[in-house]
Amino acid sequence: MEITLNNRKETFDTESMTVAEMLEKKSFSFRMRMVKLNGRLIKKDKYDTTLIRNGDDVKMLYLMSGG
Repeated sequence: MEITLNNRKETFDTESMTVAEMLEKKSFSFRMRMVKLNGRLIKKDKYDTTLIRNGDDVKMLYLMSGG
């Protein structure tokens, strides 16, 4: 499957995967993050059930705080 992840083409050897699986495969481990799938915000409690499929556009953003 080929997706666009943060504006870059990425290829995975699977037909689909969950958001949680994608985060694990890409080693995105920061706790404070936000995921959008095709422009739609995905809540953390849906990461295990939301599927990413061929052609999808995924944005993974880290949230930072500071002063």
